[in-house]
Formats: sequence, structure tokens, C-alpha cells
Amino acid sequence: MPAPRLQLPTIQNWSCHNCGGCCRQHLIEITDDERQRIEGQNWTADDGVAGERPVVEWHAGPPWNKRYRLAHQSDGACVFLDERGLCRIHAKFGEDAKPLACRIYPYAFHPAGKEVTVSLRFSCPSVVANRGRALGENRAEIRRLAEAVVPEGATRAPAPAVSPRERLEWPDVLRMMRALDATLADPDVPVAVKLLRALFWIDLVAHARFETVRGDRLADFLSLITQAAAAEVPGLPGPERPSRVGRLYFRMHAAQYARKDTAADLAGGWRNRLRLLRAAVRFARGRGDVPRLQEGFRPVPFAALEEPFGRIPDEADEMLTRYFRVKLQGLHFCGPAYYGLPVVEGFHSLALMLPVFLWLARWRAAAEGRSQLASDDVAHAIAVADHHHGYSPALGQWPARRRVRTLARMGDLGRLVAWYAR
Repeated sequence: MPAPRLQLPTIQNWSCHNCGGCCRQHLIEITDDERQRIEGQNWTADDGVAGERPVVEWHAGPPWNKRYRLAHQSDGACVFLDERGLCRIHAKFGEDAKPLACRIYPYAFHPAGKEVTVSLRFSCPSVVANRGRALGENRAEIRRLAEAVVPEGATRAPAPAVSPRERLEWPDVLRMMRALDATLADPDVPVAVKLLRALFWIDLVAHARFETVRGDRLADFLSLITQAAAAEVPGLPGPERPSRVGRLYFRMHAAQYARKDTAADLAGGWRNRLRLLRAAVRFARGRGDVPRLQEGFRPVPFAALEEPFGRIPDEADEMLTRYFRVKLQGLHFCGPAYYGLPVVEGFHSLALMLPVFLWLARWRAAAEGRSQLASDDVAHAIAVADHHHGYSPALGQWPARRRVRTLARMGDLGRLVAWYAR
């Protein structure tokens, strides 16, 4: 079946630069058909594939629920990644022989009424750096991938709820998406201010009733509240320290994004679980040194990350703005793309990514003895954190959702944005 019409985030460029990062960062789950095809290729040590089998069997839930993923080398890299950073399957059998998950990365496809919107995963460094061809030039390739991955009936999927009690049809939900994107689009306003404005008016949406506010009336309502947000938040407010509970919840949330979950990092059985438990306790206390969770984040005092680091560099501000706009345009923050969350709750989770990024960037800078952020710090933080955003099962579970809801309800979400942008 031909893929439906695609909506691309034209502000984004991307081409693969063969860095091999995706082959080191991700556990690649494959279908049973892909397993049979790969095992039928008869890989051996002479091909550079060490170990008994290139595919690992695992179970999710009951014993009969078999699932499969590619095996990994001792350093965490995919078993098929060669010393040049290239895929052995691709080299020997062609690109179409690779698992579908490998072929579509870093693209993501989400229903948007009569269209399918395309987003990207910023765990790819080339996406963060905006390197490569404009996505419009990749349209033929993206359409071919969409035909392979977008299920039949995607354009009949219902629109995500606006809030737990309010639903709108696709045309009005997309009006809201365009209003959010417009709030983030102004190149002359810092990204933190734009997010605070969006949080201001999305919280008005959270308490609104839309029985008779549809179509043109909704457009008028959105125009009024976005103008009110610009007047209410003319610039970055004086930093107000988040509450004690807010700081605790934020540290626990940031810790989830700072983890690494390749096969090598998840190995180790009870020893690894004990290490993570000890780290969680230290994050909860927020005293002493931040425990190291992956390479590039050496232990530094928690207190050092609460000091001002100065304004966000212009290049980093552009990266962050582009990140949020791609996620908004791609609906990569709510509905089926993000744990089934309503628009308001999903946007709260998305906005929380700014302080998460800046906290991780501060950690990297402080580990190198610097008290000012560089654009590379922010780029690295985006790639690390977006690896999990929308893909870590833990972030879709009740404890993580409760943290975000509490931060929004207490007003700490906005305080965190302003606190870490200073």
C-alpha cells in the first residue's frame, strides 16, 4: 500500500556520516523473520562476527513471549559493526538486508490526520549538528521507508487528547501544534523565554473547555492566549530556586536520562543493579558528588551544577530551538509517539527537556573544570538525553509521569527552565 502524504520538518537537515554511534548506543530489536534471515546468512568468525550466535533471544513478560535483538560485542557495539564503523550486513548483502529498525533510524513516523508527520531522533550526532542534506532532498528515501514502516490505516488513527478530559479532532489539534511551533519559531527570542511563553499558554489550555471552541473560534482563542503569553513573559525572569521537592524530582528525572542502556552497560546482573540503586540514592540526596553513569560525565559536586553558568551560547540556543520545533512538528511528544500522553502532559515532559539538557551540559563542563557552557556541551547533552526520550519504558511509567505532573502543578517546571538557563 502506498504511504500517505508526508509532512517533513523542513528546518532540519540530515545525512548519515557513518559515525557508528547508533550501532553503539541502541539495542536493536528485530522480528522473527529478520532473525531467520540473519541466522540463515551463516555468519562466522571469519566474517568478523565473534560469538556463537549473532541474535539474542529474550522474553518480555511470559516465557512464551519470545523477542529477539542483535547481539553485541564486549564494548557494547553491535556484533555487525566493523572496525571502520560500518555495518557488515550492509557491506555483504546491501542496505535492504539490514533490520528495519536500522534502516529507518533516525527517522520516526507519526499519524497526523490525513498525513503522516516525520520526526528525527537527536541521539544521532548528525541530527543534533544539522549536518547533511535538507530533508526535502531526502523525500524519496523517506517515502520508501514510510512505505515499509507506516501501518495501513495510520491516517484513521484518532487525534491525541488535549488533556484527560478534553478531546479535539485532528484539524484543531494541528492548529494547536502550529501555535506551539510559532511560539518557538522567533529567532530573536532565547529558547528558554519561548518555552516559558509556551508553558504559560498551554497551562491555560489545560483548564479550558472546548465544547463550542472549535475551528475559527479555537484559532481566535489561540491567538489571544499566545499574545497574552508574550506580554506576560517578555524576557527571562529573575531565577527563582525550585522547591525542595521540585529539585528532588528533577534530579531523579535527570538521572534517568543520564543512564546508558547498551548491552554492555546492562550486563552484570545484581552487581549492576546494585550500582544503579546506589546511584539513585545519591541522586535522591543531592549531596556530595554526582555519581558517574556513563563516559563523559565524571563525578562532580551536585552543588557545582546549581551555580550560574551564564547565558546559553547562540549556537546552542539554535540547536535547542530546532530540537523542540522538530519534536513539535513531528508530534513526537504526545499520543502514540509518546506513551499515549495527552498534548498538555506531553508538552510538559518535552519542556522539561531544556533543564535536563542544560543540567547534563553543566555536568560535562564542570567535569572539565569549566564554569561556562560551550555549544559542544549542549550538543552532547542533547544526544545523550534524546536517546531515552519517548523510548525508555521507565519514562512512560507512573513514577516518571507523576514527577512531571507534580513539577507542573507546583510551578517548578517553569522555575527549572529559568534556573538552568541562567
